[in-house]
Amino acid sequence: MHHRTAPHLLGPFTARRIDLASDGRRTIAAACLLYAVALATAVLAYPRLPVTVTALLLAAAGTCDPLLTGGISSRLAGLVGPGLRTQRRAQGWDVATYGIGGTAGPSVVAALSGWATPTSAALALAVGAALAAGCVLLLPYTPPLHGGQAAAVPRPGPTLALMARTGTLRRTLYLTVIVALSVAALPITAVHMTAILDINAATAAVLTAAYGLGNLAGSLTVMAFPLTGSPDRLMRHLALGVAAGLTTVTLSPVFAVAVAAYALTGAVNSCFFAATLAARTEYAPPQARGQVFIWVAAISAAAMAATCEARLGLEGRTCEDRAGAQAAGSC
Repeated sequence: MHHRTAPHLLGPFTARRIDLASDGRRTIAAACLLYAVALATAVLAYPRLPVTVTALLLAAAGTCDPLLTGGISSRLAGLVGPGLRTQRRAQGWDVATYGIGGTAGPSVVAALSGWATPTSAALALAVGAALAAGCVLLLPYTPPLHGGQAAAVPRPGPTLALMARTGTLRRTLYLTVIVALSVAALPITAVHMTAILDINAATAAVLTAAYGLGNLAGSLTVMAFPLTGSPDRLMRHLALGVAAGLTTVTLSPVFAVAVAAYALTGAVNSCFFAATLAARTEYAPPQARGQVFIWVAAISAAAMAATCEARLGLEGRTCEDRAGAQAAGSC
């Protein structure tokens, strides 16, 4: 398993600190700083130290990644209050941050790599994580959900067992992972679509851009019009919507239809993601909410990374092909 994949699965074993902490902001800020330091050190040490050291540093950064995503998302309910509509709107805003980050992030990295060097682009990511630590500390303080009873906070194993026993949480986990596995293949599929449709391979970027713009449009929609109804029902219906979009992608007879299908899939996936945030918030026990968020985030991120690596590996791509695909936002 690739060094970017396995470390995500270690995130939940450190996530309990978020549920135990008297001030979860400090735990998340510390994770941001560790991510920044590990990434920057790995980039600067790569030409000078053994590859094993670089891999260990990147693994440390990967371990922090679920805390930077699921950890922050788990605190939304405490920040905005108990109102359901307010929480759903905040979850829409949260989805928008993922959409903007997923669209603008790879573009900025690719631009910096072209204008300066790949090293500069990687260091810029480390600086961004360090700045995020300061931003997290500026968030309003929210008291811990365990209510002063730290012994009530379950350990990682029992938390995962609880998720497996609870139907709504179990469906949240497996639907999120299945959808993540499916959409992770879309950038690579875009390259195949250009061959099937007999068009220039460079136009694959148009398909991935359409998906990103659709994702952003979907996130803006759930910001303006928060989802209503049962998160469990919403997830199931929206997962079917993503499946329909993916089916349309594979059956697209012309390039214009493929572009529209990519955009539609991105938009529906944003709504699906908002539904999973609502499910994690409403179905997780308060004293284990942070761990539930991070278990789902970690397993989904690992699944997406593994899918990307498997697709690249099975196609026999060279290191140069991998670098090109990653710069284009494939992985």
